[in-house]
Amino acid sequence: MLLTAVHSDNLDQKNKLDKLFKQLAKINNSKTAEQLEKKIWLIWNQHPNNLKLTDRLELGTELMHYGNYDYALEVFNNIIYTDPKWSEAWNKRATLFFLMKDYKSSLKDIDKVLGLEVRHFGALSGQARIYIKLKEYEKAILSLKKALEFYPSFRSGELIPEIEKIIKEQII
Repeated sequence: MLLTAVHSDNLDQKNKLDKLFKQLAKINNSKTAEQLEKKIWLIWNQHPNNLKLTDRLELGTELMHYGNYDYALEVFNNIIYTDPKWSEAWNKRATLFFLMKDYKSSLKDIDKVLGLEVRHFGALSGQARIYIKLKEYEKAILSLKKALEFYPSFRSGELIPEIEKIIKEQII
C-alpha cells in the first residue's frame, strides 16, 4: 500500500509538470512564462513523497548560498544516496560543484539530472554556462537550444547571439 502511495505521488508530480510544460511551450508572454517557471521550480524542489528530503534540500541550498560548500556537499550527497532518482538533488549538487569550480563533476551531475528530467531548463542553462567557461561554445549553444525546445521564452536563450559573436570573433 505504501508503494502505491509513493507511485501515486510521483505520478501526480509528473502530471503537474507535464501540464505546466505544455503551457510553457505555448507562452510568448515573459511574465506568464516566469510564473509557470516558478511553479515548475516549486515542484522540482519538493520531493514527491518525503518531506524530510525536501527539508534537507532546503538546508543544503541555504548552506550553499552562505558559502558552506563542504557541509552542503555532505547534505546533497546524503539526499542522493537516499533517493538517487530525485533530479533536483542532482541539480543542486551540480550547482554546488559549479560554484566550487569543479566543472567535470558538475557536468556529470547535470547528465544525471537530464537523464531523470530531460526538460530541466535550469540544468541545461548550467551546462551551457560550464561550456562557456570551458570555451566549448558550440556545446553551450546546443544546451541552450535544447532548453528553448521546452521553454521558448527562456531568458538564457538570449546568450545564444552573444556566444555566436564570440565564435565569429575567434574565426577572424
